[in-house]
Amino acid sequence: MVFSPTAGVASALLLVTPYTPNIATVETTPGCLTDNFYGTYGGQSVFHLPPTCLDTNSIKGLSIQLVSLLPYVANSERQLIWLQESAIDSSLVTPEYEAEVQGFFRWLGEDGYSMGGGQQLSGHQYLLSSANEPGVELHLVDLKPAGGSYGLIAVEPSLAPSIEALLPRYWKPYILPNQPTSYLPVPKPAIEHVKGLLETVRFDPVVSSLVNSISLNQMRDDIRWLTGEDGKSGIISRHSFAEGSRVAANWLKERFEETGATCELKPFMSGFAPNVACKYSASVDTTSTVLISGHYDSRGSFGSQRAPGGNDDGSGTVALLGIARAVAHSGLTFRSNVELVAFAGEEQGLYGSKAYAREMREKDANITVMIQADMLGYHAPGEPPQLGLPMYIGTPEVAQLVSNMSAIYSPELTVGYTAACCSDHQSFHEQGYASTQVFERAGPIADPMYHNSGDLSERPGYDLSQIRSIAKVQFATLLHAAGFDLPGDEDLN
Repeated sequence: MVFSPTAGVASALLLVTPYTPNIATVETTPGCLTDNFYGTYGGQSVFHLPPTCLDTNSIKGLSIQLVSLLPYVANSERQLIWLQESAIDSSLVTPEYEAEVQGFFRWLGEDGYSMGGGQQLSGHQYLLSSANEPGVELHLVDLKPAGGSYGLIAVEPSLAPSIEALLPRYWKPYILPNQPTSYLPVPKPAIEHVKGLLETVRFDPVVSSLVNSISLNQMRDDIRWLTGEDGKSGIISRHSFAEGSRVAANWLKERFEETGATCELKPFMSGFAPNVACKYSASVDTTSTVLISGHYDSRGSFGSQRAPGGNDDGSGTVALLGIARAVAHSGLTFRSNVELVAFAGEEQGLYGSKAYAREMREKDANITVMIQADMLGYHAPGEPPQLGLPMYIGTPEVAQLVSNMSAIYSPELTVGYTAACCSDHQSFHEQGYASTQVFERAGPIADPMYHNSGDLSERPGYDLSQIRSIAKVQFATLLHAAGFDLPGDEDLN
């Protein structure tokens, strides 16, 4: 069988297919998929198929019933953007939210796009084509009543960084590269390294003492400063374009530096707040680096200037601070280089982490383990405290390492998998680094203040004890992966 784009419309196709952990296993003709990769978003991967790869014999292993094919003509005046509805609990699918989604698609209709005039593919999937530029502007929408809907749109490039302001509250944008890139799997030696760490996981009383030194009261003070609840910071919003994000960036840099880290504010795009990148240099001569992170930018309700981001992702940010303060209090040194990074631009499509991960790959940085903390603080009523690990994007061996550490050092957490996606670990995974994410729930997002101006720390369901429990897991994993020494004893672990 040969995939046939509409005659005269395009000489290539965009292919959207369910996520496959190892893309190389489903292509017969080398490079058809691995050299034409646009990225993975939610549970879907996007590829650009050149004419030489339009024969289905080139991509064995893909179920034709599950793929979507879009005729595609490159257009420098349009930016392709993947829109992803987050995996949300049914309790969040309210009439108000459904009205937001309908309003968004009405907005698309006013721009000349009509689902009624599109071509139905399968189930809830439609191709949306512009009446003004038929065959050039082509968009896929898969509307699922149970959540996890997605779409592909094109906008003027200047509008791409701010498109999230127009989206329904539980949707996030991801900017596709201007050109397809090569798929970079995590190399086998990197996987074997993590497997080696797994084999040596044991309870360590020194590690237990260190992780239990994380201060809950200090974390409470930190989050109230970041959200503006304490009245001291003056922060109204930590949106990537807001002044409050710059205030937060400088404050975070100072706090991390107080713990002995060397920090740098790293701009990555005009208009955005910078990444805050901090490093503890190894006590021995090594290039090995363990990186843990969160994102400090936030998103509020549509039309509101308030974006406190207490949970998303103030919780992951104060977890980093809690770990850094524990490092300082103990006086420990690491045997590997350790980086703590607070990213900006996550809510607009992982802009900050993509720039940072790309820079690390260009330097051939030896990042052995990367763990992103995003949304640690909401604890649904009647449920136990939890730890969610990625169902789709990430390195399973790193997720298993985190799970094993949780069982030892935070046994109060119920560990499972979540389809909630996607955070800054994805940027590193796409660059071939072993990475995973920690999240607040073994299931979909249930926080009613997700992407809401009410995302404060003083509200029902916000659980600092759960944040601390997950931070203990991050810290224990960091200590095990990096190795450490305490003052006066060169080999306590």
